[in-house]
Amino acid sequence: MPHPARVRSATPDDLPVLKAFEQGIIAAERPYDPTLKPDPISYYDLGELIASNDAEVAVVELDGQIVASGYAKKKLSRPYLKDAYHAFLGFMFVQPEVRGRGLNQVLLDHLLAWARARDLTEIRLTVYPGNDPAIRAYEKAGFSAYLTEMRLNLDE
Repeated sequence: MPHPARVRSATPDDLPVLKAFEQGIIAAERPYDPTLKPDPISYYDLGELIASNDAEVAVVELDGQIVASGYAKKKLSRPYLKDAYHAFLGFMFVQPEVRGRGLNQVLLDHLLAWARARDLTEIRLTVYPGNDPAIRAYEKAGFSAYLTEMRLNLDE
């Protein structure tokens, strides 16, 4: 019988797995974003995030194997907003073969607890329109749309 999921802070030893997850995220998001450069690209400085006091990179393990990842990062809010800081979530990834087992919620619970422990009262994240599975997962976790960013490509 499999062991229950275990969430822990990522370490530098996890970087090879985390970098592979990052490429999985990029591959999944590439159809939604025509502005991405051709591979190879990277979204994150994962080593810096792991070392930062203002970020928590977390992993979920099943049977001793890392199967999911995400981070929460303390970010300065815009000066006109009531809270000076908020937590921003990113790097949310669950391996395809273990999706649908509630691991995203386990990860979110850990990251939200990290944010609460730092007196951050708002959590933000970005998701591409059309990425319905991700949108549904975040809505199920209590997130709601806040602001829509729009773009116009002048080269087309």
